[in-house]
Amino acid sequence: MMGLWCRPVRLNIFLTGMNPFYFHAVNVILHCLVTLVLMYTCDKTVFKNRGLAFVTALLFAVHPVHTEAVAGIVGRADVLACLLFLLAFLSYQRSLDQGCAGQCFPTTASPFFLLLSLFLGTCAMLVKETGITVFGVCLVYDLFSPSHKQDKLSNGAVCQHSSGQPGSPQPSSQQAHPHRESRKQRFPHKDSWGGCHSPLPPEPKSSGFPMSPRAMWSLMRCLTGSTNRNFLLTLRPFLKRAILVISYVTVILYFRLWIMGGTMPLFSEQDNPASFSPYILTRFLTYSYLLAFNVWLLLAPITLCYDWQVGSIPLVETIWDVRNLATILLAVVMALLSLHCVAAFKRLEHKEVLAGLLFLVFPFIPASNLFFRVGFVVAERVLYMPSMGYCILFVHGLSKLCAGLSRCGATSLMASTVLLLLLFSWKTVKQNEIWLSRESLFRSGVQTLPHNAKVHYNYANFLKDQGRNKEAIYHYRTALKLYPRHASALNNLGTLTKDMAEAKMYYQKALQLHPQHNRALFNLGNLLKEEGLGILKLLQREKEPCLSVSLRIEWMKSCPRRRQKKPSCC
Repeated sequence: MMGLWCRPVRLNIFLTGMNPFYFHAVNVILHCLVTLVLMYTCDKTVFKNRGLAFVTALLFAVHPVHTEAVAGIVGRADVLACLLFLLAFLSYQRSLDQGCAGQCFPTTASPFFLLLSLFLGTCAMLVKETGITVFGVCLVYDLFSPSHKQDKLSNGAVCQHSSGQPGSPQPSSQQAHPHRESRKQRFPHKDSWGGCHSPLPPEPKSSGFPMSPRAMWSLMRCLTGSTNRNFLLTLRPFLKRAILVISYVTVILYFRLWIMGGTMPLFSEQDNPASFSPYILTRFLTYSYLLAFNVWLLLAPITLCYDWQVGSIPLVETIWDVRNLATILLAVVMALLSLHCVAAFKRLEHKEVLAGLLFLVFPFIPASNLFFRVGFVVAERVLYMPSMGYCILFVHGLSKLCAGLSRCGATSLMASTVLLLLLFSWKTVKQNEIWLSRESLFRSGVQTLPHNAKVHYNYANFLKDQGRNKEAIYHYRTALKLYPRHASALNNLGTLTKDMAEAKMYYQKALQLHPQHNRALFNLGNLLKEEGLGILKLLQREKEPCLSVSLRIEWMKSCPRRRQKKPSCC
């Protein structure tokens, strides 16, 4: 299902050949487009201040965690899916009635844009699996922010409905204030909800966080029969959209599984060690800690690496592990933000927090091991889409903090923000220098995560290709010390040793760990052939029947290539 991602790459090859400059240029252009669309999205649906939308886009543009997604060709899938994600979200918002500020849940004003949103969301899913989460973002944002539409009526009028319809909002008798008519009111907070229900008691100022008296009063009224019936009637436009979107998502998910043959991709233990742990507690604690670890990469992208597998992050096997404190802190922060959104639901305030949470959480769900096993421990490129939510929350927090400070304090905070952007820009430039060549990339992995067996293995492969065999042997052996079950490292180490007995031992160890390792089978077959052993003597020497069958099959496959003298590496 990577065809939609492969087509831009094929077009790239058709127009510019295999010149890597143009591949990277296209990725940079796509990243710029995503930044512009994100700024437009924040300006239209999230922030009231256009300057905050600009700062959000600027922070997103220079964030160092995006280096892998933009500098790596494979990361084009994440960048392109993010662009389609935002376009699908904008199309969904555009399909809603932008003029009727008196409705709690606006009707679908443009079925074309709703269908366009479904199409763009499908394209995002075909590019990258995380793209399908845009439908969840659209529905939840539609549900919890029913009157976030712009009030574009020139005279401040509100859409009126016939009083004969049950549950229809009554026209307001109060006239809008002149200063409110001239001011840009993107989010009419109180009037919109009040148009759907009878007048509520005035809301006093309260220092409590979870629930205001106004919200509690509204909740009690919704529990009564007549009000509940009216609420369901006002909810009808949203329910129609939700049924359509959920039904469509079910169909395309079934189609996706059908294309994959009804099976999920298979991964090895070194790809995701926690998912292969036999203990439920270990899996739960490790998965939870990895969530906090990914959030830390967004907050402080100090240590970045192209690969986080095989020993980079040890498993959390006990509740007494100090790393659980980071998990608890993240859970508390997310719970407080969620309660804040629920408390502000009736008041229709702080949609920035709602949008930030949705853009942060939903795109990361496919990579969280929550529903299925993924083939990595941590991958910086999968943070490309969730980082939009982080940027929104970060800028919103800065704006609230700045509003509560004095003029001198606000100036200092703004200067600190500029300094942070400069530091992020410097870190991004340094990370791009690492991605300039294969050698610099693999060497940086060894320097950054010396306890990662995978980076030693990759660097050893590069050294072997360069003819630096002594250094390659050292890093292969280091990888085996860190992860003794690395069958490919054993096979490649056998190709470098000059002692045939030692090479044979490495091949046999690799086959004990991975009996279907084609390269090790081929190399062992060639080695035994050079020793003068025939196929019959070879099979007689083998004690394991399954290994004998594998050797026989691989030997028959390699018959057309028997003249090849060079050992095969992974």
